[in-house]
Amino acid sequence: MNNISPDMEPSSLPLLDTDVLKTFVTIAECGSFTHAATQVHRTPAALSQQIKRLEEMIGKTVFHREPRHVRLTAEGETLLGYSRRLLKLNEEAVQQFLAPSITGRICFGTTDDIGTRLLPWVLAHFARSFPSVEVDVTITSSREILDRLDAGTLDMALVIIGNEGQEMRGEVVHTEPLIWAGREGGIAIERSPIPLAIANQGCVWRRVALSALDNAGIPYRIAYTCENSAAQEAAMLADLAVTPFPVSLVRPPLKKMEREGLPELTDYQISLVRNVFNPETDALTAHIKNAFKDVKRSVS
Repeated sequence: MNNISPDMEPSSLPLLDTDVLKTFVTIAECGSFTHAATQVHRTPAALSQQIKRLEEMIGKTVFHREPRHVRLTAEGETLLGYSRRLLKLNEEAVQQFLAPSITGRICFGTTDDIGTRLLPWVLAHFARSFPSVEVDVTITSSREILDRLDAGTLDMALVIIGNEGQEMRGEVVHTEPLIWAGREGGIAIERSPIPLAIANQGCVWRRVALSALDNAGIPYRIAYTCENSAAQEAAMLADLAVTPFPVSLVRPPLKKMEREGLPELTDYQISLVRNVFNPETDALTAHIKNAFKDVKRSVS
């Protein structure tokens, strides 16, 4: 099936069509030609023809076709990563040359877990697309962020929903499971009472975790009270405690902890709150939402 010779010059290699790549990514994410066809407003037969041409072009099969759904082949998994990067790069190029020129300054606030894991990536992409927009970042607690929004010193912010005494505001842009996390091969999870590294009083992660342990009748002690997720991570890396943590933050040598009777934790949500609605904040909002879509794909 492979029509591409390893001796072909780069200039003679076929070019991947972005429309076909969009179709491929949509099918991969939906797991079905029928569901994908609904999203892109085309017939399943038309999508099938596009994928057939794509497979002929690269000389590889990208989907295992089953009666009610499809799944990626090993080559399809590889192509999916390339496709997402190519589509994102294409979007950035279009924004750079065709989007209206946007200038200005955004005062943005977020919590440390978002500020350390997601925001640098978002701001790097945003700066390439809108180099004339300055973004000033404040990283602090959700409560402090909301106070600064009310005072008018922040234009927009990302906050965790569900903290004690905190009203629901803004638009939910991300929902993610909390899990019990600790060091792989560690013994903290086996101790009784379980040593915990958790946030200060009022944090939704703390409330969810302690409530779950209380309801399950599992003894625990609060070994570390932390101002930020980095301190919680340090306690886990030292195998001194386990902690309720977003699944997307768990990276080796940390892992999800399994123990008989350990209760499941609920999801938590992140909200985008805006004081200012203008082209600058609209553009940053779009980048943030796209970034959370990537996070969701990575943990699903």
